[in-house]
Amino acid sequence: MNTRNIPSTREPIPIIGLGTWQTFDVSLTPPTRQRLTTVLARYAEAGGRLIDSSPMYGRAEAVAGELIDALPKPFVATKVWTRGRERGIAEMQRSAELLRTPVIDLMQIHNLLDWRTHLATLRAWKDEGKIRYIGITHYHTGAFDDLEAIMRGEALDFVQLPMSVELPDAEERLLPLAQSRGIAVLVNRPFEGGSLFADVQRKPLPQWAREFDSESWSELFLRWIVSHPAVTCVIPATGNPDHAAQNLRAGEGRMLTGGERAKLRAYLRRK
Repeated sequence: MNTRNIPSTREPIPIIGLGTWQTFDVSLTPPTRQRLTTVLARYAEAGGRLIDSSPMYGRAEAVAGELIDALPKPFVATKVWTRGRERGIAEMQRSAELLRTPVIDLMQIHNLLDWRTHLATLRAWKDEGKIRYIGITHYHTGAFDDLEAIMRGEALDFVQLPMSVELPDAEERLLPLAQSRGIAVLVNRPFEGGSLFADVQRKPLPQWAREFDSESWSELFLRWIVSHPAVTCVIPATGNPDHAAQNLRAGEGRMLTGGERAKLRAYLRRK
């Protein structure tokens, strides 16, 4: 799998990660355990190792923590999602326990909730070696003004934001800013919660997709995202091994040029 460097340290990470929203918020029955273990095994085989979670995602942290040994040298990202310093510390300590890791690679402030309070704690924890990287997140373009202001005013390692072939707003403001400020970019909601697949239900995969050995819409949607040089990693969530295999293919081979990215958007807009 292709990798991109985290700007603040030049550490390389694979460009396709794994989200856990909904897909890991499950009871680990034997069939579910087998299915998710297979998903993680396929990520490992392809060179993937970044897994992203949150206390907001119900049982996802606990399930990921139990199965994460399937990934060699996993890069563990999670979030703090509460108000107040002490509650934030308690929640992050609990996340480390659930994820079974003494050091969390990336701790993010989920949806900017009480971000000033938590940012001070995250900086202290980074100095103490409890976390390696600091980030902020949001899932909605309506928060882009706030994300932009924080990215301009604070020293951050990561920003996580929504972006898709039908929602390229981040390209206009936040991706250039991330490049200029040396901030790594994680992309969430690459399939618009699944609505992109409904949009292309009756539209064949373009013939030129074969130039990239693309065999599915999910692969092409993800390749469009990671082909932007400012994107460090995209984190589609899936609990389906076959879907995981399709997603992972987007991280291999050559990326789309600017003209090819524009061609895909134009193709999707045709009736």
